[in-house]
Amino acid sequence: MRVVNNYDLDNDVKMPFLKEFLSPKWVKEHLFKHLPNIIFNYQLEEIKVIRYKPEKRCLIEFTFDGKNSLALIGKIRAKGTDFKSYNLQKQLWKNGFNDDCLDKISVPEPIAIIPQWQMWLQKKVSGEVLRDLFTPNIDLNIVKKIAHVAHKLHCANIPTFRSHVIADELAILHQKLPLILRDFPEWECRVAHILNTCDKLGQHIQEDDSLCGIHRDFYFDQIIVNKDHFYLLDLDLYCLGNPALDIGNFMGHITEYSLRKYGDFSVLKGQEKTVENEFIKLVGENKRQAVTIYTILTLVRHIYLSTQFVDRHCTTPFLLDYCETQLTMFEKKYSICS
Repeated sequence: MRVVNNYDLDNDVKMPFLKEFLSPKWVKEHLFKHLPNIIFNYQLEEIKVIRYKPEKRCLIEFTFDGKNSLALIGKIRAKGTDFKSYNLQKQLWKNGFNDDCLDKISVPEPIAIIPQWQMWLQKKVSGEVLRDLFTPNIDLNIVKKIAHVAHKLHCANIPTFRSHVIADELAILHQKLPLILRDFPEWECRVAHILNTCDKLGQHIQEDDSLCGIHRDFYFDQIIVNKDHFYLLDLDLYCLGNPALDIGNFMGHITEYSLRKYGDFSVLKGQEKTVENEFIKLVGENKRQAVTIYTILTLVRHIYLSTQFVDRHCTTPFLLDYCETQLTMFEKKYSICS
């Protein structure tokens, strides 16, 4: 049995049990207690630490050998087992998001919880991360299906006590965007004007009977594509919210990715509009304005995010300029008064 680990797991004070994953014997004993059928029918071949953020979270892959190939992904959280995400995924799996669904839009199958490790397990799904397919030549049928993935989740509307409305979205911008002034103090007036205009945009969002269960972090890294089967990942932020947020967030990520990958905001504009138009077909033309607003707000958030990654620093001034242009265009189109 192999253990693949490139991280220091020995000294995590919030997750001291992580060092146990370096002992195959200890891992097998724990897995047998919680997954006796799997351990009885399969041989554990590899333990691989995929991602690790000290004192925050850890992602571990368990690979088994047996009659069929099997790999499980274990999600560990320092602040405690994420029962909400596990139970949500179970409900989705039971309500049309399983491997046999006719529309081929699923979530990975949830398997079990291991409380001692503050971990829940799901089956690993095969395929490619959508980001790796997202080029100017991507099949438009793939692009259109993005809207259907979001819409299916919205229609499932699994109950949740968490919510995220336009006021929350604006609060994040007011908290994060001014932080860029530490590096760019000369932009103080521009940042203030952007935030003021974002507040005005927010007044155009109607959130009465339109709220439903949303992903809240919906973009191409959250979808695995296996031929024509799509798998939706990472529902940790699932909450009650405006469905336009998910599509606006996705479109904003496309625009930012187009700049970062190709040096031009417009290279993937056709794909972005395809996602929008397909979603509007599903929900109605009256939702287009909200999608546009959430797209702009996502891009404004990316101004701040660009300062948090070294490889994105060069995009910050371009994002600032672009957001100012988009906000001005929206103001003129919808006659927002200063």
